[in-house]
Amino acid sequence: MNTSPEGNAIVYCQDAFNTLNGKTAHGLVRFTNRYKVLSVIDSKYAGQDSGMVLDGKPNNIPIFSSMQEAIINAKTNKKTITHFVVGLAPDGGRLDPKAKEVIKAALRNKFSVDCGLHDYLTEDEEIKYLADRFDVKIRDIRKPPHRKHLHFFSGKIEEVTSLKIAMLGTDSAIGKRTTAWILVNALNELGYTAEMIGTGQTAWLQGAKFSIVLDSLVNDFVSGEIEHAVHSAWSMKNPDVIVIEGQGSLLNPAYPGGFEILAAARPDIIILQHAPARLEYDGFPGYKLHPLEKQIEALEIISGKPVVAITINHENMSNEEIENSIVDIYNRFQKPAFDVLKEGGQGLAKELIKLMGLKAKKKNLETV
Repeated sequence: MNTSPEGNAIVYCQDAFNTLNGKTAHGLVRFTNRYKVLSVIDSKYAGQDSGMVLDGKPNNIPIFSSMQEAIINAKTNKKTITHFVVGLAPDGGRLDPKAKEVIKAALRNKFSVDCGLHDYLTEDEEIKYLADRFDVKIRDIRKPPHRKHLHFFSGKIEEVTSLKIAMLGTDSAIGKRTTAWILVNALNELGYTAEMIGTGQTAWLQGAKFSIVLDSLVNDFVSGEIEHAVHSAWSMKNPDVIVIEGQGSLLNPAYPGGFEILAAARPDIIILQHAPARLEYDGFPGYKLHPLEKQIEALEIISGKPVVAITINHENMSNEEIENSIVDIYNRFQKPAFDVLKEGGQGLAKELIKLMGLKAKKKNLETV
């Protein structure tokens, strides 16, 4: 990942912050090495702290109703805005026409624009013209790489000696990436070396060095790109642990994911993210979420590897319900469960260290 921010960013999330369609913005206000996030745009939550809205914890990233307000705030605080980041993540990855108008205004203000949707800004003639006129960059994070840069599966994954953890989920938009980052950071804090393999546009925007955008790839190259990212992290960094961000879920009707990661990354163990209060698949009313036991069974049969822990997404749950769910999961499956967003990642990290008998390359293990 980057060692320092590329610049100061406004994150655009109109009508989507604190919803499942705002998960890119959520990731950026929680953590990013790529930018220093100055503010978020969403008129619904204008005047509030984005961390308080999202997690009940202040992060000093304010929300404004318009880009003009965000610009005024930056000037007041003597900050120069360099980037405008589209923080929307709607189903299908399509860009709302009104968002395009705000993007054009950003270009006129000489902000570089990063967008992770399937509607490519670099193919819009007016947007391209404005970027050229005001000498700023547009990056379409989800635009497929040229085929000459893609890799086909080779089997070199078998050389990797780092512990490989697949961070998968029972649904899409359930917090897999956030939990993966929390785990990586917790392992590093405990004296272990850990690398994150980003598999979506938000992880790239957060600064994941070893990163692909899985749903932008031609299918023939998906396995090869996963393998290459994991192998690159190992060959370049030789970490104790490599955590691979999952996409979608194994049984999701619209976003079936995890098959390629299990097949190509060859994980040693699986952590499964689950929202106990979620009854239907994200965005698809009437499609009932498969029971947790079926999801665990499917993953373990396909991979031949164990699901060693369950991580909880506590949406629509009280503290008492969270605690009861953690106890219930252990009693039913004999697997530990953790709410890392609420409690941090050290409990999960210590459980993995104990379970896998990990030996750290660093020697800062007093807290283990």
